[in-house]
Amino acid sequence: MGAVLEGLRSLDAYPKPDEEQSVKTVTGAVVSVISHIIMLLLLLTNLTEYLSNPGLSEEIFVDVSRGSKLNINLDIVVPGISCQFLGLDAVDTSGDQHLQISHNIFKRRLNAQGQPIEDPQRTESLGSSKADEFKKTIEKLAEKKEGGEEKKEKEVKCGSCYGAESEDLKCCNTCADVREAYRNKQWSLPEPDKIEQCKNENFSEHLKTAFTEGCQIYGYLEVNRAGGSFHIAPGQSFSINHVHVHDVQPFSSSSFNMSHNIRHLSFGQSIEGKGSPLDGHYEIASDGSTMFHYYIKIVPTTYSALNGKVFHTNQYAVTKHKKVVSQSLLESSGMPGIFFNYELSPMMVRYSEVKRSFGHFLTNVCASIGGVYTVASIVDAIIFRLSQKASKVQLG
Repeated sequence: MGAVLEGLRSLDAYPKPDEEQSVKTVTGAVVSVISHIIMLLLLLTNLTEYLSNPGLSEEIFVDVSRGSKLNINLDIVVPGISCQFLGLDAVDTSGDQHLQISHNIFKRRLNAQGQPIEDPQRTESLGSSKADEFKKTIEKLAEKKEGGEEKKEKEVKCGSCYGAESEDLKCCNTCADVREAYRNKQWSLPEPDKIEQCKNENFSEHLKTAFTEGCQIYGYLEVNRAGGSFHIAPGQSFSINHVHVHDVQPFSSSSFNMSHNIRHLSFGQSIEGKGSPLDGHYEIASDGSTMFHYYIKIVPTTYSALNGKVFHTNQYAVTKHKKVVSQSLLESSGMPGIFFNYELSPMMVRYSEVKRSFGHFLTNVCASIGGVYTVASIVDAIIFRLSQKASKVQLG
């Protein structure tokens, strides 16, 4: 029996020195206390992570889902252009038809310091297929100015379109009517002060604030789950021969500074720990009137929680490009604006919450404690050797 125990004793990988031969020092005590505190903190951290934060597995597979909608959440500030001269449009993949989309978009006027001037106003329509928001704004201003009798007189009055009358628009009773008539004829608009309707509505006063105010556009769009684009650009949008254009009269395209701050842009519900690439992004049109393009690749994503809840959302990657709009009459290089072109990836990502294994927890704890213990031993040995050499030098 004694031989067996002696044989086992020879396998001991952790020999213990005699207490008489061991040396205890103050520096060793300090290193020991600090290392034990670090071990305790690491143990608590691992325990908290094990109990509260589930693991996350990731899978990639072909997206075969169909028929769902795509939510576009946005919050964009254009500090150099008034809300009355900015519009938000969405077009389909062909680029020449406006989508019939649901939306909840608001515009908020901002002063030069970026502070709100008034309560946000909901945008009633998007694109040229519906009434022009600018026209509605001007009509509301005109109605407020005119009294009841004047309003009745206005309803029966047929104002002049200054030579731009057509079968669809024979009377121009507001400044917006005159602008639309000239737009239909593809004529340039005369000076607003020479148009009686614009003078009555103080149109010139609104022109003065066009570049002294800013605008915040925020809300969401709900579009078909297919590739497309949307953009924020100055002027009224309409189509000519299936070409999407903007009327910026009485200004020129080069007058608009499209510097902007993208406070938020996402395509669905946010995932914890997964940010949006464009959140907080700021662009400055330092070289003049500029087109800003964002090419977005959307990756459909499914998130499954431990409690069984599943929600569908999207992540995206983005490529940016910008170019200065030419002011030459002989060269057409686009118009200023913020353009977002998006397409969906054929692949889908699935995130699934999984419960962390107890073996993984033990492995992390052992690795943490063992690593701290080893490093503390090395540090203590170095300090002890240096102190011995210093004492020998003093004695010598």
